[in-house]
Amino acid sequence: MKNTISERVADFLQNFPPFNALEKLQLDGLSQQVSIVYYEKGGLVFSEDETPHDFFYIVHEGAITLRKTANNEIVDICDEGDIFGLRPLMAHENYKLEARAHEESILYGIPISLFKPFAKENEEVGNFLIESFASNTRNPYSKVHRGKLYGNESAQSINPEVKLLDLQPVNYSKKLVSCTPNTSMKQLAETMTKHRIGSILVIEDELPIGIITDKDLRNKIVTGHFPINTPASKIMSRPLITYPRKMTVTQAQMAMMKSNISHLVLTRDGTPYTKAVGILSKHDVMVSLGDNPAVLVKAIKRAKKYKQIKPLRKSIQHLLQGYLDQNIPMGLTAKIISELNDTCIKQIIAISLKKMRKPPPVKFAWLSIGSQGRSEQLLHTDQDNALLFEDVAENQLPKVTKYFLTLAKHITHGLKVIGFDYCPAEMMASNPKWCISLQEWKDKVSHWIINPGPDEVLMSSIFFDYNVSYGDKEIVNALSKHIFQSMEKYPIFFLHLASGALQNPSPTGFFRQFLVEQDGAHKDFFDLKRRALMPLIDAARVLILSHSVKAISNTWERYEKLAELEPKNKEFYLACSYATKALLKFRTKQGLLHHDSGRYIALEKLNKEEKIKLKRTFKTIKEVQELLSVRFKVTHLLG
Repeated sequence: MKNTISERVADFLQNFPPFNALEKLQLDGLSQQVSIVYYEKGGLVFSEDETPHDFFYIVHEGAITLRKTANNEIVDICDEGDIFGLRPLMAHENYKLEARAHEESILYGIPISLFKPFAKENEEVGNFLIESFASNTRNPYSKVHRGKLYGNESAQSINPEVKLLDLQPVNYSKKLVSCTPNTSMKQLAETMTKHRIGSILVIEDELPIGIITDKDLRNKIVTGHFPINTPASKIMSRPLITYPRKMTVTQAQMAMMKSNISHLVLTRDGTPYTKAVGILSKHDVMVSLGDNPAVLVKAIKRAKKYKQIKPLRKSIQHLLQGYLDQNIPMGLTAKIISELNDTCIKQIIAISLKKMRKPPPVKFAWLSIGSQGRSEQLLHTDQDNALLFEDVAENQLPKVTKYFLTLAKHITHGLKVIGFDYCPAEMMASNPKWCISLQEWKDKVSHWIINPGPDEVLMSSIFFDYNVSYGDKEIVNALSKHIFQSMEKYPIFFLHLASGALQNPSPTGFFRQFLVEQDGAHKDFFDLKRRALMPLIDAARVLILSHSVKAISNTWERYEKLAELEPKNKEFYLACSYATKALLKFRTKQGLLHHDSGRYIALEKLNKEEKIKLKRTFKTIKEVQELLSVRFKVTHLLG
């Protein structure tokens, strides 16, 4: 007789992470051991410092509030599909929070002893639990928890110095064409011709047992060594050499050289005992090499026209997608893509300079500002840039300004051609306000700092994130020096800068509900940039400038530097660094998926796991805004 209750439990669990990563037999067995617990509103699930239960919990119906009893602070509110009470599974400690029913609730208690082996064996399950547990400790990769979760003393990491080819995934053909061992070579050749392929798999009992390539046809059939009606089993190459589907370019090259073969058969687990999922040829490897960063840089630098760079920008996006699929660390991914974007900008400038009748009259520098200035522009978003040039005599200024404005218009047009849209607010060097001499820039920045109104604070915050993409760095260093000297004279500017950083709206309202846009073109969408990323970006800027650090513009690197400068807040700043990278990765994936900037998210299209990952970062956002408010006394200013 079927256990209908356990079937209902399994049907529920399979819709939520990490249970959706379990095999059916595992899920069915687990569901039969689950405890179903009912709580009235206000009912206590466990108290702070209570001895661990034999279960961790998932909310089936209702909601559970997690709070610190010392100050009655609500840390989290868990609703349907959320898991909590992981401390006994992960850290073998008493509970650090109190859990109470926020409303009438039904919970499923998952037996820890039964579930622990799944977490150890299944990487996807284990990683989700690590992140879920660590979300209440701020930083999933903190030293306190790294390598200690459910008894695992080692933590895997990727060496950032590893060669790029060792990181880059290779694309392979997923459209498999196969035959049986008894298929004649005549039929087989006709099939290969029809599908325009260079190899065909020989399948028996749904498993690959051999492969035949066009080289086999030439060497064995065309030469007359075997008749045209010979069965595939007599011609195929065996035993079959198989590999796992996640291969890098280097791994593929080495595998082909090692076995002196031109095609690799990829299976689910890398062995011949699971179904084939793809075939990788030497041609596939060569195509992937064409998307390699080093190859792309050379191709970009060879471009003579703007339009020649445009298809290379598409290759950069393919490379980005591959890095995300391979789960390459976000910091390294951003560095590579930003360097490639910067190479594109440099070449656009070089081409634009050749369009000018005369060389530049004085030294100049092209600044990328905003996301590209922070090395965080991974998608095709709009351009933000500025130009400053060497000071000249007053009577020469109009003529020199005209030259650089003309140059800037060529450059911004070239950037538009290759995929960087014009900035809607015209924060570009082609705007006369953003193409001025060093002294004019100093005067402009001084005005922002001395008269910090809302517009001035906005302009300065954008401009403080800059990177020299082309030109003379000494001019830029002179401007940077002036900026910090001015801020030292007018420290109240930090107060206004912090106030500006707190203007972005909260990502959630009460009961952890996402706050969406109420009107306009993006009504009912969640603004990931304004509500989640910008609060972290703005806070990092204010905090790092207050320490007079001018050489770092990247947001997570700013937080990592702050962790060094303020040891007492180290774990918190590392949490901010992690949250920034997690949000940027999420936005990038959404942008690539929907072919847009990834800024506006349709919440109904997100699954539970994606929403959980987003919400994990929101606690850090709230805390960094509280830090700014207290440190710079912003509430006093606004009051």
